[in-house]
Amino acid sequence: MHDLLMVWFAWTTITSIRWSFEVARPQLGLFGPEVGLVLLAQGVIFWSTGLYKGLWRFASLPDLWNIGRAAILGALSISVTLFLYNRLATVPRTVLLLYPLVLAVLLGLPRLAYRYWKDSRLDFLSRSPAMRVLVLGAGRAGDSLVRGLVRENRYRVVGMLDDNPKIRGARIHGVPVLGTLDQLTDLARETAAQMLLIAMPSANSAQMQRVVGLCEETGLPFRTMPRLADVVAGRSSLGELKEVAIEDLLGREQVQLDWISIRTGISGKRVLVTGGGGSIGSELCRQVARLGAESLTILELSEFNLYRIEQEIRREFPDLLLDARIGDCGDPVGCERVFATARPHVVFHAAAYKHVPLLQEQVREAFRNNVLGTQVVAQAADRLGVECFVMISTDKAVNPSSVMGACKRAAEIYCQNFAAHSQTRFITVRFGNVLDSAGSVVPLFREQIRSGGPVTVTHPEITRYFMTIPEACQLILQAGVLGKGGEIFALDMGEPVKIAYLAEQMIRLAGKQPGRDIEVVFTGLRSGEKLFEELFHPLENYQATAHAKIFLAQPRGMGWALLGALLQQAREAVDQFDEEQLRRILDQLLPEFATREPETTATVIAFAARPN
Repeated sequence: MHDLLMVWFAWTTITSIRWSFEVARPQLGLFGPEVGLVLLAQGVIFWSTGLYKGLWRFASLPDLWNIGRAAILGALSISVTLFLYNRLATVPRTVLLLYPLVLAVLLGLPRLAYRYWKDSRLDFLSRSPAMRVLVLGAGRAGDSLVRGLVRENRYRVVGMLDDNPKIRGARIHGVPVLGTLDQLTDLARETAAQMLLIAMPSANSAQMQRVVGLCEETGLPFRTMPRLADVVAGRSSLGELKEVAIEDLLGREQVQLDWISIRTGISGKRVLVTGGGGSIGSELCRQVARLGAESLTILELSEFNLYRIEQEIRREFPDLLLDARIGDCGDPVGCERVFATARPHVVFHAAAYKHVPLLQEQVREAFRNNVLGTQVVAQAADRLGVECFVMISTDKAVNPSSVMGACKRAAEIYCQNFAAHSQTRFITVRFGNVLDSAGSVVPLFREQIRSGGPVTVTHPEITRYFMTIPEACQLILQAGVLGKGGEIFALDMGEPVKIAYLAEQMIRLAGKQPGRDIEVVFTGLRSGEKLFEELFHPLENYQATAHAKIFLAQPRGMGWALLGALLQQAREAVDQFDEEQLRRILDQLLPEFATREPETTATVIAFAARPN
């Protein structure tokens, strides 16, 4: 009704004014047939252009553009209608030119005025004043963030900071660029900022560490936009503000992969993932499902973990043929049945016990699951004609000092040597710790911080390599495509991180201060634990591959008959629960391995032979 009233007002007013300049003017009246036709023609245009799908409360530039379009189309429609009615005998041409301009103003201004009134009213009624924020980063992400915040009533952007000197003093959506990031402490005080927003989703770990350090110096709370990789993967949404996570500080640059070859290796294939409910296994299941596998079979010992990943995959990929099986890799009959049912083309063997201190005194379980379980799965893959078998290993298998590492190294040896006796391509992928995996140090520290501390670190100098779970899984997929059979691929883990630094940063990110709010306590190295992890053995003579983040370790051969005899002895020792015999077999398999007492372990420092 408002819009039709504005049409009537615009048409009659312009027409009356135009005819007032003429001596002989027709008697049109304010409600004649001509006006009725104008209202009818314009009303049809209003409805057909979707003008009433928008709400006045949120009137914006697209709505104004739609109004302008409707006014122009309406003028054309009125011209045609009145031409058919009376050949435009009573309509001056200037009326048809001025009408859409006047109508657009009469329709647009009330909408904008209504929105302004509603926004002002909400501001007035709001109990708390808008929070003053500084935005760090004036690139595209900063532009998008400020554009969104300008519409928010909760925030008032008082300035932006960026290291680009060319934009110093510029304004983005009316917000000034005040200076560089190094001036953050002074500018935060001068602008009376109450929160800092980091708009640098493409920043690498070193840049994020610098920015977070500057934010911590101000003592103000800070938030960040999600990384671009998380947005693409659907883990976060663009424009979302979240707390800075430890992954933002330790994460690396996004890995560039040959997705064409990876998709070719997975798409249309039947895939089986052992340990598919674990941290690495579950992410492998997600990646495989995204890549268009024909079917996915998940073999998992934990009922709860299996249920959780099954529900997620069925929800996210309803068209995928999915078979979730509870089973133990050390059960030959069960594995044979699963393989015979699934008939997989590709197997990712992620099932393993991985907790070093727990396994140190449980040699039987470590050997049974990590070595003999791998043997059972590998033999089933060979008998059923699997094309590619990828075993997930660990950097703890290099010069192992723990039972867990020694068992993973023994599994590597078996797969390497079995490749020469099988049509299946057996490939091993070795990498270090993954951030936030189940049972790792990150969730442990998070729980200790939540409980008020102390945070326990074994040694002030202990370091570990870290990468994110998605990155590790993507590189596993890439290595599976590169491998021809018998190789050990090691992933470039970047620079090692001090665990003490990790603990301190997690405490700070929780809004507390190390040593003041939460203590960091050093408990001493545990049995089987090393200060420094390695990615290669000195005799493996690593070399580059076609992918910059993946390196190839030269295999170390072992007599096949001897290996088979030792594993048969180990199976008998497992049946008899003879852990001493299992330790002796590990020593025979791995001359470099010797079980150590905790105090001896603390004196051993193994420097990493790692590619630059």
